[in-house]
Amino acid sequence: MAYVSIDGEQYEKELLDLAKHHTTGAGEGKLSKDEVADLFKSANDGKGVTDTEKRTLAYIRKNFAFTDAAAKDFDEEYAKL
Repeated sequence: MAYVSIDGEQYEKELLDLAKHHTTGAGEGKLSKDEVADLFKSANDGKGVTDTEKRTLAYIRKNFAFTDAAAKDFDEEYAKL
């Protein structure tokens, strides 16, 4: 598993890359409901969501744009972690 350091904090590179991929190129530049589902599926790829994955998801929520429906889904899923 690869990590990236931002402002002294360690984040999971795969999750960040996935969020960047979903918000660049064609489209509105916001994460959609399906893309949020992809993020949580990726985070839950092992025995559960690690602290680094949780921190990365929180970083994504704070620093990426979401559609209203996707933001609601994200917040609901994150609350379950």
